[in-house]
Amino acid sequence: MKKKQPQISEDKILEASWQLLGEEGIEKFSMRRLADRLGIQAPSLYWYFKSKQNLYQRLANQVSKVILEEFHSEGNWEEQLTELAVTMRSVLSRYPCSTQLMMMTLPHEPDIIRFTNRLLLCMESTPLEQERKLQAVLTLVNFVFYFVLDHYQHQRILSTISEDQAEHQQEELHHLLNSMSETDAGLFRGMYKKGLFELMGTDRAFEFGLKLILLGVEQVIKEQEGSI
Repeated sequence: MKKKQPQISEDKILEASWQLLGEEGIEKFSMRRLADRLGIQAPSLYWYFKSKQNLYQRLANQVSKVILEEFHSEGNWEEQLTELAVTMRSVLSRYPCSTQLMMMTLPHEPDIIRFTNRLLLCMESTPLEQERKLQAVLTLVNFVFYFVLDHYQHQRILSTISEDQAEHQQEELHHLLNSMSETDAGLFRGMYKKGLFELMGTDRAFEFGLKLILLGVEQVIKEQEGSI
């Protein structure tokens, strides 16, 4: 009896892609591995996606669409940017490697364009020039991207280390810090011993970083208005 070929579709390919990215990361992702996951030959994927980059574009577009669906905010530019940043962080954290995908793709998909346009609309009510509006938005987006990416990479590293290895590394770090001079490591050592580096990746750290960006934009607006 002839073996029945598995039924695939674009949606199934995208779903399997997210699963594979979650399990192996973007470094090991390939169309061949994806085809194996789906139980098909790799050439069959190219009926749906012209290349791996084209697949990446579609995955990034899907993430952009979810962000737009979950973003609901009125109010002034600060409130809108805050809500959009929080929504971005939430969605990106749920889709494995989505930050890398967003950073590796160009805005050549409809929902990526809509997402970028929505970001720009948050700044439209400010008196800033278009160039500065764009720079403010890019600064915010880069902050969210790298915040999520840094946390993701840190969690991946932790998942590969056993408790014994982690304890050994802590002991080695304590020994190294104690062997270094106050000039070279004083501030780092003090903050480390107080546990301040444990704040990295937390809601508290995200909120403070976002606050710094928004205050910076406010200051630029004040400087511009003062020079008129």
